[in-house]
Amino acid sequence: MRSGAAWIASAPVAVQTRFLDSLDRGERLALPFLFDFWAHPHQLPPEGDWRTWVILGGRGAGKTRAGAEWVRSMVEGPRPMDTGRCKRVALVGETLDQVREVMIFGDSGILSCSPPDRMPKWVSGRQCLVWPNGAEAMAFSAFNPESLRGPQFDGAWADELGKWPKGRETWDQLQFALRLGEAPRACVTTTPRNVEVLKSLLELPSTVRTHAPTEANRAHLASSFLAEVRARYAGTQMGMQELDGILVDQVDGALWSIEMLDAARAGRMPEMSRVVVAVDPPAGDGKASDACGIVVAGVVMDGALGTWRSYVLEDASVQGLGPTGWATAVCEAAQRWKADRVVAEVNQGGAMVSTVLHTVDPMLPVRSVHATRGKIARAEPVAALYEQGRVSHARGLEQLEAQMCRMTNGGYQGQGSPDRVDALVWAITELMLNQQGQAEPKVRVL
Repeated sequence: MRSGAAWIASAPVAVQTRFLDSLDRGERLALPFLFDFWAHPHQLPPEGDWRTWVILGGRGAGKTRAGAEWVRSMVEGPRPMDTGRCKRVALVGETLDQVREVMIFGDSGILSCSPPDRMPKWVSGRQCLVWPNGAEAMAFSAFNPESLRGPQFDGAWADELGKWPKGRETWDQLQFALRLGEAPRACVTTTPRNVEVLKSLLELPSTVRTHAPTEANRAHLASSFLAEVRARYAGTQMGMQELDGILVDQVDGALWSIEMLDAARAGRMPEMSRVVVAVDPPAGDGKASDACGIVVAGVVMDGALGTWRSYVLEDASVQGLGPTGWATAVCEAAQRWKADRVVAEVNQGGAMVSTVLHTVDPMLPVRSVHATRGKIARAEPVAALYEQGRVSHARGLEQLEAQMCRMTNGGYQGQGSPDRVDALVWAITELMLNQQGQAEPKVRVL
C-alpha cells in the first residue's frame, strides 16, 4: 500500500498543483508534520490489540523516525494543549548519549519531527522532555536497568534493543514500569540481532512487527552508500542483518551454521548441466497456511575435483495463496530457469499436487516423491554436502538461510514449518544424491 505522499509524488504536475492549491494556509503548514501522509507502511503501527510493536529494519530504513513519530502520536492531543493517550513515556537506548543525540536531538528524533506549537522542551537536569500539554518523556540507559525501578509509565520507546548491553535486565525492568493507563504500549526500533531478549519478545502473542530493508528509505539515502554496502555485504550474514533487517537466528546444534552458509556464497553462476524446481506444498489453504516452499537448484561437474557441485539459484517460495496460486508460482519458476524437472513432495496432497501443477501447465515434467523418513533424516545428508563445500548459494536466499540455521538434530527450532528448507532438501537430493550414485534417502517415487 502506498502512502499519500508516494501517490502525490508520482502524480502529474497538474495533479500535484491542484492538491496543494486545495489546501488552506493552515493545512499547508501542517502537512510536513502529518506523518500518516508521508510514512512508509512499515513505519505505521499495526491495527489491533497489541502491547509491543517491533520495527525490524536495515540501517537507514527509517526506524528512528518511526519511533519518534509514534511517541508524538501517543503524547499529543488534537490541539496543542490537549492531552494524548500517554502522559509519561520512557525513552530507553543503549546509553544516555544515544537517547539524547539520536532519539531526541537527532535528525530523525523527536524534536526534529515536532511542529512549533507542540515542541517539547529538554530539561537537562531531569533528563526529560516536557510537552506544552504536560506530557513527559524521561531518558534511560540500558547500562543501568536499576534506574527503571520506581518510575512508572503508560508508554515506552526502546531503540536498538538488539545491542543493549544488559538487554534482558533492562527490558524486564521496563515491563514492570509500564503499568499506567488502561493499556500501556511500547515501540521497539532495532536492527535485528541474534540475542535472546529480542527473540523471546518476537515470539510473544502480544507482539506485532513490521519490517523493511534499507532500500525502503532509499529516497533519503545517498545512492553511493547503497551501491557500496550492497556490493560489499549482499548475501552475507552482516548484509542480512544490517541491510535486509532479517534476524538470522542460529540455534545450538543447527545442521547449518552461519559460517557454513557464508562460505557457500557464489559469485558468477556457471552454466548448469541440470536444473530442478522442488516444491513442498502447504498443508492448509489461505493466508493463515504455511508457506509453499519452492526452491530452484542446478548442478554442474566441478572439473578441478571431478565431482558434481550444486548451486541453489532461487527461493521462489510463496505464502497465502491457494493451490492454483502456488502451482502458478512453481510453473513460472520452472519456465524462468528452463528447469529439466519439478520435484514435488506429495505427503500432504497425494495425486492432487501433480494434478494441480498440470492444470496450470499440462506439459510440466513432474516427479512426485513421498517421504518415508523424517525431515531431519532427509536433511542430514544434504547438510553433509555443505560441510564438504559441494553446495553454493546465489544471492537473495536470506529467508531460506534463516530457516536453515534453525534446523537441528532435535527438529526445527522455529515457528511454523520449515517449508523452504524442505524444498531445498528435495532439490539437492534430486541433483546430488539420487542422481550421482551416493547414498540415496528412502524416497518412494510415485
